[in-house]
Amino acid sequence: MQDVADRAGVTKQTVSNVLSGRVAVRPATEARVREAISELGYVPNLVARSLATGSTRTVGLFVPTVSTAFYAELVEEAEDVLGERGYRLLLCTTRRDGERARRHLAGLTSRSVDGLLIAGDEGLTDHLPLLSRTRFPVVLCAWETQAPARFPVVTIDYEHGGYLAGRHLRELGHENVAVLASPAHMMRVSGFRRAFAEDGLDVPDSAVHLAAEPSFAGGIAAAHKAMKAHPAATALFATHDVLAVGALAAARDKGRSIPADLSVVAHDDTPEGLLARPTLTSVALPKREMTREAIGLLLGAVSGAQSAEPHRRLLLPRLIARDSTAPLA
Repeated sequence: MQDVADRAGVTKQTVSNVLSGRVAVRPATEARVREAISELGYVPNLVARSLATGSTRTVGLFVPTVSTAFYAELVEEAEDVLGERGYRLLLCTTRRDGERARRHLAGLTSRSVDGLLIAGDEGLTDHLPLLSRTRFPVVLCAWETQAPARFPVVTIDYEHGGYLAGRHLRELGHENVAVLASPAHMMRVSGFRRAFAEDGLDVPDSAVHLAAEPSFAGGIAAAHKAMKAHPAATALFATHDVLAVGALAAARDKGRSIPADLSVVAHDDTPEGLLARPTLTSVALPKREMTREAIGLLLGAVSGAQSAEPHRRLLLPRLIARDSTAPLA
């Protein structure tokens, strides 16, 4: 930094002011400093800066996986938002493994990050007490189960998403339905049932078929079970697009035409649904809006501009009707 100051004919403090942006510097002076930085190839020592300022300009992000479109899009948005604010991203994947999640959380409590965003609650709830030792703010997002009261949450109204899927099928006249669900998505199933209950109809436990895994193969297997158990069903609700794509394949195997013989409605509105044939009717989630709002809340707490007081903010999904659903014939 002293070399840069000598080359630009300014003080070392002026160089620091240009780099930090916290103190205004005359444009001509800033131009000389930046030219000197470029000529000398100077790169600030981030470790030294964090020791001096008490800030690493780094935010940790927990996600279950990056292999699904939902979390991949969330990670991309988080990286973009943090970059706009001058922060870097430290990414941890839990792989839906509780022990792996525990190790990551334990490591972060002693690692230098300014804040932590936890997206998705799979395998994490039991280990959140580890965060009681942290000195940085924590915000939860994409949280589907009941969140711990001590953390702020920005998430999606998943129950309402299931309700929208149910109302769509009811408006099309369907009464005899089956559900393909991941165990983690029971709030969506609850909303779906509520839509039918409004019309005095029941979706019994026997109509809900759990997928062994949230995958194409899991959707095929669950759909085969559902169609065997409920041959008169005129519609299926899948709590994730990938299960619905598997259901389309299973229906073709059984000679069922979609949507003439069987309507299929899904949840999450991922690219998989758009590539399917027929294209999937699905509940779209405000993923990017949720990510931006959660990071804004987290960085506000990091800077001290606002407190990270516990509260729950629910964003509303919307249903997009496509070719996989039709009125009951």
